[in-house]
This record gives sequence, C-alpha cells and structure tokens, in this order.
Amino acid sequence: MQNIYVTHATPADAEMIANISRETFYDAFAEQNTKEDMDKFLAEQFSKESLMAEVGVDGHIFLLAYADNEPAGYVFLKIATEAALQNNKAMEVSRIYARKPFIGKGIGKMLLQAAFTEARLMEKEIIWLGVWEHNRRAIEFYTLFGFEKFSEHDFVLGTDVQRDWLMKYNL
Repeated sequence: MQNIYVTHATPADAEMIANISRETFYDAFAEQNTKEDMDKFLAEQFSKESLMAEVGVDGHIFLLAYADNEPAGYVFLKIATEAALQNNKAMEVSRIYARKPFIGKGIGKMLLQAAFTEARLMEKEIIWLGVWEHNRRAIEFYTLFGFEKFSEHDFVLGTDVQRDWLMKYNL
C-alpha cells in the first residue's frame, strides 16, 4: 500500500501543477477529440503559462496528492458562485485530476474528501463542478459521493462546443 497524503500547494508548485494539468487532460480526453482541437485547446486555453498563473491567486486553492512522495494529482478549488445556484456560499471544484498511473488507487477520493473539508472550513454550503456529459466514469464517481446534476453549460475544446453537466453537493 502506498503512503498517500494531501497538502496545500504553494506558488513554488505552479510548474508541477501546470505539467500535471496538461498531462492528465491529454490522457483523459485525447482519444475522444481531434488532434487539432486538443492542440488548439492546450495552446490557447490550457497553456503552461496560463495554468501556472492560476496558482497563488486570491480565491484559488490547490491541494496536491502524493503517493510515496511522487505527485499523483491535485484538486483546484475556486471560491466562486454559479449563477444557476443563486448562492454565494459555494465553492467550485474547477479541476480534479489524478495522473494515469494512480487512477483507481484512491487519489480522486482523497482529493474530493480534502475539498469537502476545505469547503466546510470556509463555511461553504455547496460544492459544485462541471463534468463533460460523455465522461461517464467521472459522472459515476461524483454521483457515488452524492453529487446531483443541477444544470448544464457549454465548454469549448478547440473548436468543438461540448456540453458539461453542472453537479452540486450540499455540504
């Protein structure tokens, strides 16, 4: 059994977070999207520089998961509201990623539980996220934790307009 733990990221972790972001996004979605759309998204919306700039911003919280001291994944939380929620006591799970070698090893579960703890410490009432409607494994994972779909919105990957389900969990 690996020693798995979660810790708060600092600006010094920005490059590692950006690298994990790009690696895991590509691993998760490249097979279902065109190379052109993936390349465009990674270059324009998910560049290493823009991802690094998110770390250390007020209202952004990054929690890193390690397995035997190797970076295994992270969760990016935003103190943000979703208009459809009409609630300013909400926190968004903007991204939750586990690196491919660590999928199925409890990383996602540990990160989501850490996100719940963080939201409760900040006296949030709702935690919410967006998930691609075709990402069945992720939807099943969130449903097991008690998330429920409450809305949908568009997500543009390159030139492809996709639908994300918005899901929430009442803390």
